Amino acid sequence: MKSWKQNIRVGDLADNQRLEARCKKCGHVHYLTRAIVYSSPEREFLYIDELERETVCRARGCRGGVRLSPPR
Repeated sequence: MKSWKQNIRVGDLADNQRLEARCKKCGHVHYLTRAIVYSSPEREFLYIDELERETVCRARGCRGGVRLSPPR
């Protein structure tokens, strides 16, 4: 059975929809919007789980992996 991360592509997100990126290492939270993710055109076709593997923490010096989820 597929999770929601394997069913939704970045291109399916609404313009005003955000994803919460919480660092697995330090707990820092930042938000991703469709505009931020569209830094390169081919990222539009990534599934959310693939985007999650590519995204790293933005906290200074951390660079840990993140967990993407809908905002709370």
